[in-house]
Amino acid sequence: MAALLRKILPVEKSSPIDDDINVEYSFAIEYHGPPITFDIPKLVPVDVDGLPTAAEVSSSFSLNDISLPVIQPIVKTNLVNQKGKKIGSEPSLARKSIVRAGLSKELSIKVDSLDSLSKRIDDGISGRGSCEIQEVSDFNNETPCHVRKPSVVTFVEPESCSTEVSEYSEIKSVTYDVQPAVRNGKKGTCYRCLKGNRFTKKEVCIVCNAKYCYKCVLRMMGSMPEGRKCVTCIGGKIDESKRGSLGRTSRLLKQLLSEFEVKRVMRSEKTCEANQLPPELVIVNGEPLCQDELQVLQMCLNPPEKLKPGYYWYDKLSGFWGKEGHGPCQIITAQLNVGGHIKANASNGDTNIIINNRIITKKELWLLQLAGVHCEGNPSFWLSADGSYQEEGQNNIKGPIWNKMGIKIFCALLSFPVPPNTVNPAGEDVNQPTLEQQLLPKILLVGYQKSGTSTIYKQAKILYNIPFTENERQSIKLIIQRNLYGYLAILLEGRERFEEEILLENRKKQTADGSGSSGSMSQVDGKTKYSLSPRLKAFSDWLVQVMVSGNLEVIFPAATREYAPFIGELWNDVAFQATYNRRHELEMLPRIATYFLERAVEISRMDYEPSDMDILYAEGITSSNGLSCTEFSFPSIEREVSIDGYQHDPSSSYQLIRLHPSSLGENCKWVEMFEDVDIVLFCVSLTDYDEFSLDSNGVLTNKMMASKQLFETVITHPTFEKKNFLLILNKADLLEEKIEQVPLTRCEWFNDFNPVISHNYYNNYSNNRNNHTSLSFSAFHYIAVKFKRLFNSLTDRKLFVSMVTGLEPDSVDEALRYCRHILKWNETENSLVNNELSSTDIEASSTS
Repeated sequence: MAALLRKILPVEKSSPIDDDINVEYSFAIEYHGPPITFDIPKLVPVDVDGLPTAAEVSSSFSLNDISLPVIQPIVKTNLVNQKGKKIGSEPSLARKSIVRAGLSKELSIKVDSLDSLSKRIDDGISGRGSCEIQEVSDFNNETPCHVRKPSVVTFVEPESCSTEVSEYSEIKSVTYDVQPAVRNGKKGTCYRCLKGNRFTKKEVCIVCNAKYCYKCVLRMMGSMPEGRKCVTCIGGKIDESKRGSLGRTSRLLKQLLSEFEVKRVMRSEKTCEANQLPPELVIVNGEPLCQDELQVLQMCLNPPEKLKPGYYWYDKLSGFWGKEGHGPCQIITAQLNVGGHIKANASNGDTNIIINNRIITKKELWLLQLAGVHCEGNPSFWLSADGSYQEEGQNNIKGPIWNKMGIKIFCALLSFPVPPNTVNPAGEDVNQPTLEQQLLPKILLVGYQKSGTSTIYKQAKILYNIPFTENERQSIKLIIQRNLYGYLAILLEGRERFEEEILLENRKKQTADGSGSSGSMSQVDGKTKYSLSPRLKAFSDWLVQVMVSGNLEVIFPAATREYAPFIGELWNDVAFQATYNRRHELEMLPRIATYFLERAVEISRMDYEPSDMDILYAEGITSSNGLSCTEFSFPSIEREVSIDGYQHDPSSSYQLIRLHPSSLGENCKWVEMFEDVDIVLFCVSLTDYDEFSLDSNGVLTNKMMASKQLFETVITHPTFEKKNFLLILNKADLLEEKIEQVPLTRCEWFNDFNPVISHNYYNNYSNNRNNHTSLSFSAFHYIAVKFKRLFNSLTDRKLFVSMVTGLEPDSVDEALRYCRHILKWNETENSLVNNELSSTDIEASSTS
């Protein structure tokens, strides 16, 4: 190029100085390549006249008399934000030394800021000469108002400089407070060009919150080695409020960069050291974590989600994790050696129930009660990671609590954490249902309160030889004993009423006979045949008060240990037996109470073990009455083959799911969890037509009308749009006794009661076998037709109906087998429809 220019340019006489200079020229050429998608940065010309120059030393000065300072090269430092502290303000730096001959030893001067530069020089070399330094201002005024920390300039005496040239070494980070960027323009504009508005797309710096428009992002953030940070913020700690958005790309970056570059920036943003969570800001059980503990916490199998700086508590035995002062929000990996010892008030619990040395919250207490854990008497438990538990001081491990299906609904209802899916050594998901379980036909049993769903469920387990677990037996034992004390309290309350009636009658007789008559000594002493001894009277007053206050559940299981002797003494008392003989006059006493009161002494003992019949007669399944599930199969019988005409596989299993109405939620919003059921069994009590109960709003409502309302809500739910329904009309034996005394027209829905005779052979066979009276049989058919018409008007489909007596095993077996027939019919119908569709496709394809 130089030779070409010499030929083109005119030849002039060169000076000696020009001959010593090797001139090279370079020219920009026009770009003819493919178009580019970004703005090309402009090269700002340098004003040569504006460059600072050193003043010429006068000839009167001798270099041998003074020592000139040596300016070391400027070293780039990594600035890292830390809370208001500067660590290592004078780091030891490995510098490249420059040696000039003829310079003498002098002291070294360090200049930390441009403002103090001249003063330090004057103080350091006063009387030795002068050094004029002209401050150079940054010509690029487009940078936002970041606070720049100037580089450290050090003047070192020549003697202290080594003659060896060493490479730059890594410099330890210097932390500083990153101040938010200041915008000079209007709100919503770009921090650099001050253009745009709040609707303009911008990229935000994760350190100083500066926002840049499409044209300014690459200029202000460069290649983004640490993610979306300004060039001046590289090395600084991020704003913790933006930690959740790390690694999440934006549309603006996708428009500016290629897909590969976007992934690189996002990866750097998440993995670079400057953006990592400071371990000292994570406080677990009152102790800040070190770097190793934080790494263990983040790298475990089930780490905390969205971990941020803050105060947390951690139960190492169970894996419960939560914010300090709040309940558990997650269940992470247990047995991690992080933080200190958990405190009793870590979750701010107020239940006086202790689990692993921590007072639990009310939600956790409800969870334990739903799982059948006895929490009366403020006990303390040890809970392990797999859900097994034992009471403190006892060697009786129970559980696990997480295997109960009702727990999942409860946790979903109250936003309570559940254990993550565990993986066994073979790599298979333990909690994941197998293929056989997924294909298992599912039967959902639901109904209004006290409609008999729990009795049918327990009868099915007994009927098909499915043993009750130890936890189920202990839970039902507690229910039976608690209900027994409730029955006794009702009788004792009735005893007081009977005693007052006798005393009032005696007063009237005494008044009619006159004061001078002999009278009854029992009236003078206030004694009647319903009077108790002072010892039993005190126990009676206490038990009635506990029942009225609604605290009957609180006294168990301690009541079985402390008050069992009173039960035998009370049962043998003459006054109590007189009250028991009039038990039919007490409306609050249920019919089933007689079965348990006859064995009150036996049931009240500590060593009482409920039999299958006791379990069947008990009210409910668990203390929480949530969700229960069991698998069963039908044994083959000869009569069944002659009825339906085809052979059933006795090895086929079914899953029966009993759901309490309280677990459905408002407007049955939790029904969506049972979208995979094959058929719904809705249970209605035939004796509810004249009974009333309080609804959720505290309004007294007829129980039959409440069942009708729940029935309408369930059948019209989108989850059950194409599901078959079998209506179970339960308590047929009680209807036979009741309808003779209480007319069916007591219910407003049945005001037009007119006997309807069914011609269905299957139902006639069932009814004749059970020997129902004609009136109760007509009432059953009338109620069945009412529900059938209601179902057809709402769904335009057919409703199947079966009459059941829950305490009779044959009746329950017949209803469940009828349910199996419905599933078989539905399966056959679907196969016929599929065959018709396939044959139609074949004909269409052959025609074409």
